[in-house]
Amino acid sequence: MFGRIIILVTLAAFLWAVFARPSGASGPEQHYRVQPGDTLWSIATSRYAGDPREAVWRIEHRNHLNGATLTPDVRLVLP
Repeated sequence: MFGRIIILVTLAAFLWAVFARPSGASGPEQHYRVQPGDTLWSIATSRYAGDPREAVWRIEHRNHLNGATLTPDVRLVLP
């Protein structure tokens, strides 16, 4: 009985490994060059669906920003 369980678990792990596909959630990094007049809020609302507050927070933390002030021609990495 124990041997059958080992075989089934091994077969399940093998099938999972063969048919597993990447989720696509972590694709290549997207970059955005800040234009004059841009704000974190405007970038978040134009690039992300849903609540812009979460997108603003993610952009701030991904780029190690200390505030919402942006300088034109700065290149941001978008999460």
